[in-house]
Order: sequence, then structure tokens, then C-alpha cells
Amino acid sequence: MAKQSNNVVTHGLSGKIGDLLVFSQRAGKTVVSKVPHRTAAATEKQMAHRRRFQQATIYGRTVQADPQLKELYGQAAKKGQTAYNIAVADMLQAPDIERIDLSGYTGQPGDTIRIQVTDDFSVKEVKVTITNADGSLVEESAATPDAIGYQWKYTATSANDDLDGDRIVITASDMPGNISKEEQTL
Repeated sequence: MAKQSNNVVTHGLSGKIGDLLVFSQRAGKTVVSKVPHRTAAATEKQMAHRRRFQQATIYGRTVQADPQLKELYGQAAKKGQTAYNIAVADMLQAPDIERIDLSGYTGQPGDTIRIQVTDDFSVKEVKVTITNADGSLVEESAATPDAIGYQWKYTATSANDDLDGDRIVITASDMPGNISKEEQTL
């Protein structure tokens, strides 16, 4: 179990001492914990998670090196967090397509499809692809966000006379490039 310490002797310590203790810094305080001991070989799922976390830390360092991205992520940081922390978390979490409202789409130009998408930081883009039952492309383009970026609206530009079996694919992406897809069939 980790314990926070404000001890003058341990203040600012970081690293491992033997096989007993690990010191780290969190929100300006020194945290002391036991050294983790792993006895079994990592599973494929654990290895995949480690690779994903490694990608997230690389993204976090990339954000730290870019003043504009660092400022953007830094604005979302709360007490005890840094732009790096927010960027790593953002890389680990893909956008969530919460709702697709097809009630305004009848296959006519000007019809709308409304989509609710959230992300732990920011949704960068929402794209809508409409294909006929035979797989032929009807249209594909980006949706536009509302002022907050939570609600997205797609306005159809092509006539689509036969909706039976058509597929609507929503693709949402965030700043680090995570992609989520949802599909509905008419």
C-alpha cells in the first residue's frame, strides 16, 4: 500500500531502493510503496496493454515537446496533473459514440443525421459513410460539431432512393488518432 510522506529525508526522492521500496512524486508529495513482484510470465493481453501504454507515453512526450499541444492539454489539467498526464490518458481512451439519430434521414439531400460523441479530452472528427445494400457508396463526408463539440450533425448531399439494407457507418477520432466506429443498417 502506498503512503504519502512529507518527511525532510524523503522529500523529492524518486526511484527504487533495493527490492523493498519505490519512491515517486505525485502532486508535490513523495509517495512510498512496496516494490511490485511478478512471478508469472506476462500474458498476451498484458503485453498488448504494455505496448499500448508505451505508445501513450511516447504520445505524452510528443505533446510535451510541442508548445501548442502542451498548452492545449495543460488547460485541461487539474491540480496535481500535467499536460503529459492528460495526453497519456487521452491516448489510452478512444472516443465513445453514444447515440446515432437517423430519424431525420429519409434519403433526400438536406436530411440530417445527429450523432453524440464524447471523449475524455476532445473529439477531433466525426465522419459519416452511407452505402447501399450492394456496398456501393452513396456519400461520405465529415459531420459538423455544435459549439461544445458533443453533438455532431451530418447533412446529406446525395439522393438515396432505396434505403432498404443501407449501412450508415459513423467513425469518430480524437487528437492522438484513436478511432471508434459504429454501424447501423436501415
